[in-house]
Parts: sequence; C-alpha cells; structure tokens
Amino acid sequence: MPSTNAQDSHRDAGFSLLELMVVVVILSVLALVIVPRVIDRPDQARAARAQADIAAIVSAVNLYRLDNFRYPTTEQGLEALVTQPSSDPAPANWATNGYMDRLPIDPWGQPYQYLSPGVHGDFDVFSYGANAVSGGTGADADIGSWSTQ
Repeated sequence: MPSTNAQDSHRDAGFSLLELMVVVVILSVLALVIVPRVIDRPDQARAARAQADIAAIVSAVNLYRLDNFRYPTTEQGLEALVTQPSSDPAPANWATNGYMDRLPIDPWGQPYQYLSPGVHGDFDVFSYGANAVSGGTGADADIGSWSTQ
C-alpha cells in the first residue's frame, strides 16, 4: 500500500501542460489590456512638459511687455527674453538679468516657436510636436499657448 501512495504523490508533483497553457493565456490577455495604456504615458508626459514650458515662456513674455510696453517682435523672437535685443524696436526697460535664464527646448529636441502678433492672440508660443511639422494628431499635434489658457 505505501508504494501506491508514493506513486500518487509523485504524479501530482508538477503542473500539467494544460495548467501552464491556461496561465500563459491569462498573462497574455492581461498584457494586451495593460501594455497599450503604459506605452501611451511617455507621449502624455512630453505633452505635459511642453505645456509647462510654454506657460513659463508666456509668463516671461508678459513680464517683458510690462517692462517695455510691447511684446518682442517675431524677428526678435524668444531670444529677447534671454539677451537684450539690439534690433528695433529696442526695449527701453529691459530687465538687467533678462526674463529667463535660458530658453527651454521642447521635449522632442526642437526650439519653441514664437509669433507676434499671433494667430490665436497677441502672441503665440508653440511647439510643433513629435513630428516637428505644423498640424498633426496625437503625439504629432501642435501644442501652443492658446491650448494652455
């Protein structure tokens, strides 16, 4: 009798192929549900960083206007926030240390764009998104000062 008991316990010691297949299928279904949600997060983080950068630039442009009674021209660009412009109209009350320490670049490695007068307001600060081309959807969509207000 003891030999059959030992034989039964030896037979039940591992997993069957069917049990392993069930576990693999369950893990695959979970991966199909979870992975797309996790993969989209980096694009959302880049867009959030771009919106935060644009908000900081907009604040600096508004401070420039408070001191100099006008926005920097498109030709002067955002560089007018870091170094005093020498082109006309020259700012009479430009802040000694500037309005920003340095100009940020967008999360996709491109400089932020500036347009004055803007299409959406007095001025526009924007990024072309991941594709660095005007327009697009998803990660390629333009992100601008008009969308952060």
